[in-house]
Amino acid sequence: MATLNLQPRPAEECRWDVVSLGEVMLRLDPGEGRIHTTRQFNVWEGGGEYNVARGLRRCFGLRAAVVTALADNPVGRLVEDFILQGGVDTSLIKWVKYDGVGREVRNGLNFTERGFGLRGAVGCSDRGHTAASQLRPGDIDWQYVFGECGVRWLHTGGIFAALSDTTPEVVIECLSVAREHGTLISYDLNYRPSLWKAIGGQARAQEVNRRLAPLVDVMIGNEEDFTASLGFEIPGVDENLTDLEIASFQAMIGEATKAYPNFRAVGTTMRAVRTATRNDWGAIAWADGRFYQATHRPDLEIMDRVGGGDSFASGLIYGLLVLGDPALAVEYGAAHGALAMTTPGDTTMASLAEVQKLVGGGGARVDR
Repeated sequence: MATLNLQPRPAEECRWDVVSLGEVMLRLDPGEGRIHTTRQFNVWEGGGEYNVARGLRRCFGLRAAVVTALADNPVGRLVEDFILQGGVDTSLIKWVKYDGVGREVRNGLNFTERGFGLRGAVGCSDRGHTAASQLRPGDIDWQYVFGECGVRWLHTGGIFAALSDTTPEVVIECLSVAREHGTLISYDLNYRPSLWKAIGGQARAQEVNRRLAPLVDVMIGNEEDFTASLGFEIPGVDENLTDLEIASFQAMIGEATKAYPNFRAVGTTMRAVRTATRNDWGAIAWADGRFYQATHRPDLEIMDRVGGGDSFASGLIYGLLVLGDPALAVEYGAAHGALAMTTPGDTTMASLAEVQKLVGGGGARVDR
């Protein structure tokens, strides 16, 4: 058994095991149809940073809260209701007065179709002028969150940091106070070209993320994220998860940990897209100078790929925080991510027993 002593704060000293900082949007899902032709949508909540906290609460049973902002109107209250159904504490949400039209503040919408076969998934965000994107330093009492209440683990990421000119400063303020109180910090690079396109593209993404990386204990992403967000290239990668590609991932992570010696652990998913509904799926982690590889799952059948990386992150965090074992952590992350992609919506519907069964080599036979 591999062990990694991250020395988290004792649970009895903290109100929450995990807090996430990020925007939570309303997802409108046309099911098997398409956004531009549908006449009805299923509705879910979702957000890259929030999905991790929700997974840690619903699947792994940890005490979770979310820091975000919502416009106080029926759409915002619907998002709140979804968050409550997920068991995530809503007491840290900043509610912003709605002007009746949305000229000054609104809630984000995310239209997402799942794709099928040769037709890839499509996302269309409608998130300009949202309450979360307008958060500024000083809006959240971080001393109350991390000092008075206590938090064992904070998770945030590159989606929230990309929302506006002010959100990177909010992240820096948050991470600085978290470190002051001994809270462990994970950050998912989660590069989204559409978010950065109008504000400087990859150059701006790298500028922002390179400022944030020195404050992070556990860095998470995929090969595209590390390249686009931090500038680390992966040599020799092909379209399959071959030994050559795994070695290339390891070389990239090695360069990242040299550049940022504050990283205590790094986790990355590895995906080869055969079709929208069949992917090769794997993951590796680095901790204490060693690499750990999750069980490789070739030709994984996928119902809805959105949130797979976030569910990987929550499983990885559970393994590091609760089990203290990086080898198990990457297995839990990869298994949880795989299960999350078998159900619709951004958030997990898996149970801890299902994750443990998959980690233990269990198959898909009927449970009766």
